[in-house]
Amino acid sequence: MTRYLVTAALPYANGPIHIGHLAGCYLPADIYVRYLRLKGEDVCFICGSDEHGVPITIKADEMKKTPKEIVDYYHEVMKESFEKFGIVFDNFSGTSRPVHHENAKHFFLKLYENGYVSKKIEKQYYCEHCKRFLPDRYVEGVCPHCKAEGARGDQCDTCGKPIDNVSLIEPKCKICGATPIVKETEHFYLDLDKFQGRLKDYINSRTWWKDNVKEFSLGWIKEGLKPRAITRDLDWGVKVPIEGFENKVLYVWFDAPIGYISSTIEYFKNKGDQKGWEIWWKHKDTRIIHFLGKDNIVFHSVIWPSILMGVDEGYNLPYDIPANEYLNIEGKKLSTSRNWAVWLDDYLKRFPPDILRYVLASILPENKDTDFSWTEFQNRNNGELADIYGNFVNRTVQFVLKYNDGKVKIGKDLKDDDKEFLRNIYEKVENVGKYIETYQLRKATYEFMDIARESNKYFASKEPWNLSKNDRDYLDTVLYVCMKAVVVLSCVGDPFIPFTSKKLREFLSIDSFLWKNIKEIEPQNDFKGKKLDILFTKIDKKIIEEERKRMGQPLQDAFNVASEKNYEYISIDYFKKIQLVVAKVLSCEKVEKSDKLLKLKIDLKEEIREIVAGVALFYKPEELVGKKIIVVKNLEPATIRGNKSYGMLLAASDKDKKRVKVLFADEESEAGDTVG
Repeated sequence: MTRYLVTAALPYANGPIHIGHLAGCYLPADIYVRYLRLKGEDVCFICGSDEHGVPITIKADEMKKTPKEIVDYYHEVMKESFEKFGIVFDNFSGTSRPVHHENAKHFFLKLYENGYVSKKIEKQYYCEHCKRFLPDRYVEGVCPHCKAEGARGDQCDTCGKPIDNVSLIEPKCKICGATPIVKETEHFYLDLDKFQGRLKDYINSRTWWKDNVKEFSLGWIKEGLKPRAITRDLDWGVKVPIEGFENKVLYVWFDAPIGYISSTIEYFKNKGDQKGWEIWWKHKDTRIIHFLGKDNIVFHSVIWPSILMGVDEGYNLPYDIPANEYLNIEGKKLSTSRNWAVWLDDYLKRFPPDILRYVLASILPENKDTDFSWTEFQNRNNGELADIYGNFVNRTVQFVLKYNDGKVKIGKDLKDDDKEFLRNIYEKVENVGKYIETYQLRKATYEFMDIARESNKYFASKEPWNLSKNDRDYLDTVLYVCMKAVVVLSCVGDPFIPFTSKKLREFLSIDSFLWKNIKEIEPQNDFKGKKLDILFTKIDKKIIEEERKRMGQPLQDAFNVASEKNYEYISIDYFKKIQLVVAKVLSCEKVEKSDKLLKLKIDLKEEIREIVAGVALFYKPEELVGKKIIVVKNLEPATIRGNKSYGMLLAASDKDKKRVKVLFADEESEAGDTVG
């Protein structure tokens, strides 16, 4: 029996997931996996966060955090977003975990021992001020090809051309802005040229690969493969396990795909099965399928197979690599730096997941770049999910409940056109499956919605509102056929709109099903007393305009800036009304019949006052005498336990008030000094 090891490209743990990521690989992979499981196939769905590399360290530098803090935070953000969107991996690991470091080092050493890794001295930018080498994204300058400013050390985003290590014009260190020098450094290289022949034969044998994947991969082979660096001068990453090179780490493109195997190992170890992972990577009956975006093609079709060949430990090579093109937004290239993006965690605060799942599935960039627009988002929700799918389901159910007392008569005699309608939608069920199996997910999504289109036409043509008056017997037949179509939609929709499909199946009391048995599932015969809420509501144009206005606006990073809704802000003018002054404690005593209160006599220079403070559990009276504290001078007087309090001292505490610390002024400050 064939088993399927399905992976989705490891997302960088330096920010949230956006819809470009979803359309590129995560939604296609999820649709595919859901379908396979409904077929009863043996599937393992693997992913994890890519937690090494320059994007991580740059993010850490920008936010004055450690790389570990960055990856831990965004790992959880991505994992939660995936789960809320209905994408649930069997294991979602991370490449900074010990299991991966150990595994990546093993791969490196095996390649080194087998003669596929060599050393080379190369020139690289070095910042004398920061005292560090500057990997590609740590240095910027003028592109030597198109003369555009802001080109990185590895590539120019303006002309798209790669840039040699030290060929930038007017290079600057991105950290401190200093001009770097050129310095020699020694690195390890993967000798890709030694795999040239085997890779060509391997790629040509994959006759079922998508044209864009195969042509791009063979193009690399045709140009002639060259050794490629697999180590870098960085502190963060998998340390090179060779004496004398401990200050270098493995290049992220090298260790990231190994993360698929590490995640699988972790998954089975957590289940108590130390060797269970091996059949998913080494058994001849396993098909390994990598879902990814087109920018990752060569790493999975050329470099990753080379690594697997080189370690020579019986690993299966990728069976298929269904890579998608890019998704643009509102006619422009997606840009995270300009916030020209739709972020998944943000989207889920305002909309249900199934709308975006359906819209993206309908426009996936399978063979060429496609465009997402909020207008299309609205149109597909209102015109298809609500008006076609939701309309048919809801009016069928409501008709059964309202005009047929909730009864559905099973096994009614069908007329020829009734049978033809059911044959038609069952054929579409088969088409949906065939399209998913060949990664034609846009066609699969269309066929799914076409079942609802045809069902609406059938319902309208039979005019059940007239049958309820003129032919009650045939009304039972029509409602039975319509409810069969509702059952089909609740099952076939699962890969595309899983939350709505589950909700509908719960109403229908369908606990579980297999794809091959969909046409055999009968509706219940009695729905009396049940209620089905509207499945999709229409989205107003004003809401769409609000979403469009959010595009391109400055983005506050959730990791570093608390959400504004958590605060009730005051103006600077309001704050200026608060008079904070330094006061010297002249005397202090406990308030009678109170364990928490102290009465303090304080000197404000211009006057002597008494205040009451709830700090008796944390300070003895004598500990405060002579101290200089900060008080709110113009607070309205209050009577506390019979004692008049003319002000309030400032103290810090935890939220449970189990730890309280009075804020003391500097010893050099004087009574009456103002604060703020």
